[in-house]
Amino acid sequence: MDTQQVLALRGGSANDRAGRRIGTVQEIYLDRETDRPEWALVNTGLFGGGSSFVPLAGASVQGDVLVVDYDKETVKEAPLMEADQELLPEEEAELYRHYGLDDAEPAAEPDATDRDDLVAGGPAVTRSEEELHVGTERREAERARLRRYVETEAVTRKVPVRRERVRLEREPITETDPEAAQEAVISEEEHEVTLTQEHPVVEKRPVARERVRLETEEVTREVTVSEDLRRERVEVEEPEPAADHDTAELDRR
Repeated sequence: MDTQQVLALRGGSANDRAGRRIGTVQEIYLDRETDRPEWALVNTGLFGGGSSFVPLAGASVQGDVLVVDYDKETVKEAPLMEADQELLPEEEAELYRHYGLDDAEPAAEPDATDRDDLVAGGPAVTRSEEELHVGTERREAERARLRRYVETEAVTRKVPVRRERVRLEREPITETDPEAAQEAVISEEEHEVTLTQEHPVVEKRPVARERVRLETEEVTREVTVSEDLRRERVEVEEPEPAADHDTAELDRR
């Protein structure tokens, strides 16, 4: 891999060999003898809470993403090392064993020329700060039920009903109807007529009116999230200049 290309990945994403995101590339460590990229320090915590060293052997650069030749779990379970300016040989040895690189033996003495060091011209410290990453997760909030129940409503209707009644109709008998005149008899008798009437008849029938179903829709609202973020600051403490010896002698006189 091109050294400048790898160094440009600091602050970018690091993925495992399956394409899963591991975290953010925090720093690149070079071999002191060859100046070739050898280790990447990857921030694997959600809020910057953890960092792991991962070998760059077999790694590749895909666009602006560093793809390492290990799975996400192996990287996150790597031994925790101090993210300092350099890796000591014994620290490298422990990392080699974790990643199955037992044949890579570190130098016996922690001489500065035999250590993996950051690209720097002098003593340096890594300044870190917390970033706020806010996401969402879906949880069960409440339950909606579609329940059918029966309610009663009083309904009043006016229904016209008919009934029969009797009335007398009188028809005079004239000479033009001789047969009716011959029927004239003085007697008592009764005649009966059956009368009918209508009564309201009520029948209740179920009738399908509509189909009701439950459907869900999403509504969006904004929630304000507040969190205190910590950042490191770097200051230089310079020693006070020593007083000139001759001047101090004159002052005492």
